[in-house]
Amino acid sequence: MPCRTPLCAALAAAALLSSSLLLSACAAPQAEPKAQAAAAKTAKTPKTRVAAAPRTVRNDSDPDIVTYGRREDVMRIGAEIAGKYELDEAWVQQQLAQARYLPSVARLIMPPPVATAKNWAAYRARFVEPRRIAAGREFWAENERWLAQAEARWGVPASLVVGIIGVETYYGRNMGSFRVLDALATLSFDFPSGRSDRSGFFRDELAQLLVWSQREGLDPAEVRGSYAGAIGLPQFMPGSINRYAVDFDGDGHIDLINSTADAIGSVAHYLHSHGWQPGLPTHFSVAPPEDRVGRATLLAPDILPTFTPAQFAEHGAALERAARELPGPLALVELFNGDAAPSYVAGTQNFYAVTRYNWSSYYALAVIELGQAVAAER
Repeated sequence: MPCRTPLCAALAAAALLSSSLLLSACAAPQAEPKAQAAAAKTAKTPKTRVAAAPRTVRNDSDPDIVTYGRREDVMRIGAEIAGKYELDEAWVQQQLAQARYLPSVARLIMPPPVATAKNWAAYRARFVEPRRIAAGREFWAENERWLAQAEARWGVPASLVVGIIGVETYYGRNMGSFRVLDALATLSFDFPSGRSDRSGFFRDELAQLLVWSQREGLDPAEVRGSYAGAIGLPQFMPGSINRYAVDFDGDGHIDLINSTADAIGSVAHYLHSHGWQPGLPTHFSVAPPEDRVGRATLLAPDILPTFTPAQFAEHGAALERAARELPGPLALVELFNGDAAPSYVAGTQNFYAVTRYNWSSYYALAVIELGQAVAAER
């Protein structure tokens, strides 16, 4: 996802509810001194309003007490969004007013409570498997025209586009069922504690959802997607839709949910915009340096292509012949396999471009190999 990519604890709801809900309770009047007893009989004892304990929101089906329209800060931000993007303020606030806090979104955005060891072999097996390959072959057959046109226009191989859509949504089978308006509002206004705060990012994406919806004549509350707000076959975030999505079928609308043509063209355009170089392989096989110092040196820049083939050799890495003839830089990419030995590839600028879709080398290699597997079955 360019969301994403490549590609969980409950939110503390007390802060959310206490700012918008106050339940009244009457405090019992204190005993009057005897000297004032007579006056107390005729005087009314003032009632003190006491805030009750806020209700804990535990699931997505709780009633509309968690609707964001009751929050002044949300309405104020809505006015700021309207001013920045020249949207009608009343319309923006009306959309935000129907957004709801979703506890499940707050849980899902959190990292797993127990860290698990990365395992490339297990990760690959989730995606490069017979049923997904068969679905990819069917998708390719049904959309061969659009895949060919996208490759001709942007130089991105059809196999890679097929691999990305296959990993992202299983060719449209898993596009997400969350109301994107709710998901982005939850992460914008009540991002959970316990991890780095990304509420600013999601607030920008919420604004982009409103911009896209108004331009396309959509009801933002009807748009469905992932818990993080990614939309459609390629799982674009709203900001990526506005920047990189294309109307590839020429019907006057950008529709990544129902138009496979728009999805295909948008994926290819996204990769092209992030440095894809036509004709350049994504990666080569490599034997990493046996020397720990040499290996650490090549791994230091992570997946960013930095070293020439000659520098690879100087540090003890053995590249295949095609890689040795490459003029451009390479990156030594390490993929862990649990308790087994890691896997290594030498990534090119095009491998790096794929990681701009989802910032994970595991994701990048999975979409590449799924696409290759589908192509081999055609």
